[in-house]
Amino acid sequence: MSAEQGRILLSIARAAISSALNIPRAADESAAWLSDYGACFVTLTRWGELRGCIGTLQARRCLLDDVRCNAVAAAFHDPRFLPLSAPELGEIKIEVSLLSPAQEMIFSSEADALNQLHPHVDGVIFQCGSHCSTFLPQVWEQLPQPREFMAHLKHKAGLPTDFWSPEVKLSRYTVKKWKE
Repeated sequence: MSAEQGRILLSIARAAISSALNIPRAADESAAWLSDYGACFVTLTRWGELRGCIGTLQARRCLLDDVRCNAVAAAFHDPRFLPLSAPELGEIKIEVSLLSPAQEMIFSSEADALNQLHPHVDGVIFQCGSHCSTFLPQVWEQLPQPREFMAHLKHKAGLPTDFWSPEVKLSRYTVKKWKE
């Protein structure tokens, strides 16, 4: 995907959020590749701080719909934040991360799994029973050590940071990202 395609995705995300606030904004949605299935995350920041982040891990709908839905969800339905207000719209920056298909990791222990991770490259999906969480590769900027990254991922899944079980499943993915 090119920088121009990224600009289109960002424009679509901003237009979807604007429309939800009853502030009309046009976006070019005519590109044929927007009808291809895709999975993305939309991240909102305000003054450099996280303001919302919602996405999908598997491509289950066309990229156009995925970007629109995740943009609106990040702005209004991220349970960590109050819904975005109209005055905040001009203060937010949008980032769209297009995910590659996730690849299941094969490992013999937590140490083995940690050794296989590629900091600043891998997004990681953690699963154990009903517990699930993910971090985009961008999270490595705040958590650059694999052990710390994994501990926070387990905490996000609702588990103790020192938890480990033979039932743990990990998958990794990469992203192509664009930011306003």
